[in-house]
Amino acid sequence: MLERLGGFVYRHARLVLAVTVVALAGAAVLGLGAFGKLQTGGFDDPNSQSSRAAAVIDDKFGGQSNLVLLVHAPAGSVDSDAVRTAGQQLTARLTHEPNVTNVSSYWTTHAPAMKSKDGTNAVVVAHVVGDNTQVMTRTQDLLPRYVTSSGPVTVAAGGDASVSQDITSQVGKDLAIAESIAVPITALLLVLAFGSLVAALLPLVIGVIAIVGTFAELSILGGVTDVSVFAINLTTALGLALGVDYALLLVARFREQLVAGADTASAVVTTVRTAGRTIAFSAATVVAALATLMVFPQFFLRSFAYAGMGVVAIAAVAALLVVPALLTVLGPRVNALRLPWSRVDRRGPVSPMWRRVASTVGRRPILAALPVVAALLLVALPLAGVTFGMPDQRVLPAGASSRQVADTLQDSFAGFGHAAADIVTTGPAGADSLRAYAGQVSALPGVLDVTTSAGTFAHGSLVGPGMAGFGQADAQRLSVATDLVQKSSGAADLVRAIRTIPGPDGTGTLVGGTDAQQIDATSSIGSRLPIAVLLILVSTFVLLFAFTGSIVQPIRALVLNAIGLSATLGAMVWIFQDGHLAGWLGFTPQPTDTSMTVLLFCVAFGLSMDYEVILTSRIKELHDGGASTKDAVTEGLARTGRIVSTAAGLLAVSFFAFGTSSVSFLQMFGLGSGLAILVDAILVRGVLVPASMALLGRLAWYAPAPLRRLHGRMALREA
Repeated sequence: MLERLGGFVYRHARLVLAVTVVALAGAAVLGLGAFGKLQTGGFDDPNSQSSRAAAVIDDKFGGQSNLVLLVHAPAGSVDSDAVRTAGQQLTARLTHEPNVTNVSSYWTTHAPAMKSKDGTNAVVVAHVVGDNTQVMTRTQDLLPRYVTSSGPVTVAAGGDASVSQDITSQVGKDLAIAESIAVPITALLLVLAFGSLVAALLPLVIGVIAIVGTFAELSILGGVTDVSVFAINLTTALGLALGVDYALLLVARFREQLVAGADTASAVVTTVRTAGRTIAFSAATVVAALATLMVFPQFFLRSFAYAGMGVVAIAAVAALLVVPALLTVLGPRVNALRLPWSRVDRRGPVSPMWRRVASTVGRRPILAALPVVAALLLVALPLAGVTFGMPDQRVLPAGASSRQVADTLQDSFAGFGHAAADIVTTGPAGADSLRAYAGQVSALPGVLDVTTSAGTFAHGSLVGPGMAGFGQADAQRLSVATDLVQKSSGAADLVRAIRTIPGPDGTGTLVGGTDAQQIDATSSIGSRLPIAVLLILVSTFVLLFAFTGSIVQPIRALVLNAIGLSATLGAMVWIFQDGHLAGWLGFTPQPTDTSMTVLLFCVAFGLSMDYEVILTSRIKELHDGGASTKDAVTEGLARTGRIVSTAAGLLAVSFFAFGTSSVSFLQMFGLGSGLAILVDAILVRGVLVPASMALLGRLAWYAPAPLRRLHGRMALREA
């Protein structure tokens, strides 16, 4: 089939290119609309108890407070006449803003928790209405009118709405910086890797087609479902990554054919038949890895499945159609504008260095593999102490406004800035039953007070008036203030304890709030993670069996990938959770980001399998041609080692550039992805694969007789 495809593209090269230009123009027009449809947030499970509690509060009680204005009195106390007047005016102005509800402040409630311990700060809280993107847009419009550093008071903004805006704004700035670093370096390395300006443009062709095409896909999906704005980042990173991988593979094979004396027609057909098969299986393995993100309910993770599967599929199609068409038109001119000192196009496909590495490892496989495995397992050890959490204001640099407000609330306020829970009943509750229930909750360790429509309770007793707006005919709301640190184990235990108490009058209760969201999100991802891992294992096993005809090769690949990825994840725990490089990278250590860890695993696993297929393809081709396993591995690594290491180095530059970010989860993703790629390309492919193949010998190609017959009927072997 691929041979026929190569022949078709060669005969209709200009038609293929013309259709591509038209399709690309249409995709570009459609893709421009993607940016206005993509959403922020998406870290929570929409079916979780905390999400349902938030929905009830939004629907019946005006919404949870997501905007905090920290009002500071530069001189004196917040109870002084001038500050009181300014605070009341600010509260009144905010109350009359459109799309803002549930406005309250220290000067309207006189709640002690809304004033700092030293009396120099107080807060105004409100709920900005809308979905994640609307909240961010409306907050961005509001804040310039309220945040001030002069006058009788200074005002700074915090709360989830402000944190989300700061994160999105900071990520945008950081990505611009990362791209300004990565793009020139990558462009230079592309020219050096390909040896000519013309050949170096081919990865960019694949990358542009994949990125623009995926933007069009995201634009369509964004109109019918929630898609995270961060899917754009994965699209650009993977588009360039696969462009480099596939272009290197195709150009190397095409040049190999030209050096061997083939004409352009046969060189194109052979390139599509051989390298094209590798690309098809590579794309299938990466798609299978990223598709598992669909099992998670958080649209943040599902969005990366949409983007990842789209960009991989489009990159593969571009590699199999557009690049052969360009090679047909260019022919030997693919080496045009060659660097004067470069010998890339003339030195042949074999890398003497990688041949020596493979030969050395093959002679002493145990001696070569043991130190590498021991080092990787040692780096993986911090995984034993991993704790998972969700991103909050601590991912921002210490100088960010919303981060400073959160720190002030945490350090200077008694209860308000600490862990809290919002409780809603799922049915009506009488006043007496509500008081009894609130008393039970207020008696739990760590609870400062519980505010209800029937009063405020502390340590099991009524201590003050309630909030009239907390009572509805068919539901009640309770607000729990604590002295526990937000997202601590104690705060999590409190949420779990509240959830065990029967609701008033036998009604059900929903417990929400920041700590409840973290518990639910982590539990949601954890409960589905075994399913995702199982799907990855099964799909990878099936694809690699179809590719190699062996049941040993998939097992070997999965074991070696697990070792490499464990080392990468262990290093990320050591750096970002344990904080060993916090001073150098400028972040605050905190629990490992659950969503970003899952994303990092899937992306790194997919790219690792990409390199696995590239190397195994050549080994199998040589073995099927009559070479022994040892000779096939040595020659296979000699012919693909340069491709894999060059592609990995180019991609690592792009990912490591994210390390310049001041948002810690972006740093983690960039550094983790770059490290995973280099570990896989150098240590796993360069040492562990040849060592394991040498140890396995003929067993490396074993399959039971029924499966051998099944593989033969698949007709997926090299022609």
